Amino acid sequence: MPAPLRDSAVPKHEQLRAILLQKCTQELQPGELLTSERNLMAEYGVSRITVREAVGQLVNEGYLVRVRGKGTFVAHRPVQSRLHLASFTEEMRALGHHPTTLVLVAEIAQAPEATARSLRLPQGANAYHVRRLRLADEEPISVDDAWFNPELLPELIAHDLTGSIYRTTAERYGRPIERAVQTVDAQAAEGGIAALLGVKKGAPVLHFDRVSFSGELPIEQTHSWYRADRYRVQMEVGQRGGQ
Repeated sequence: MPAPLRDSAVPKHEQLRAILLQKCTQELQPGELLTSERNLMAEYGVSRITVREAVGQLVNEGYLVRVRGKGTFVAHRPVQSRLHLASFTEEMRALGHHPTTLVLVAEIAQAPEATARSLRLPQGANAYHVRRLRLADEEPISVDDAWFNPELLPELIAHDLTGSIYRTTAERYGRPIERAVQTVDAQAAEGGIAALLGVKKGAPVLHFDRVSFSGELPIEQTHSWYRADRYRVQMEVGQRGGQ
């Protein structure tokens, strides 16, 4: 049984925060309900104000989430990615997560105008269209809507699309993805994306628009939507040209 907290140089709300942080990160699973304020008060011999201060800090830090009328739950910890060129599969494995993919669409279809321009295809030309739901540890992270140049990757959709397509382009076609031009913006999830990601319509998502190249040849144009509460991007910035 938990022991009441003692008076010390460390305030009781900080002591309780440390205890609850350990529970959130080592004992409880994402989505589990935290015990009630009343139970915490009784178990640790502290006031309601102390409990609310400790819990409030963990809510602000993203370890806990309050749901009105239901209680306080352990939050799903976001995947933190460095801004670099890697396939989703490789990136998740490198971060210690188990990636899985559900292929939603794999077809040859007329490329949208902007996509045709990006892939240097004639307007009205066909391209391979691959739409996939990407998961980490069985939790939905992103929806990827990708178009590939069929002249450079013939029969691409005949291959396994549940793993790394970047690995396929490198190993089967000799066309490794070496660089990409990418923009990132915040969007409100439209209905179809929201349903796939398991969020409410209009919830904030991170939108990536990327064109990937092998040498000077554009291979892929992709729109990706990531759950903003489960994916973060880390980057290193510095001065250029002594400015």
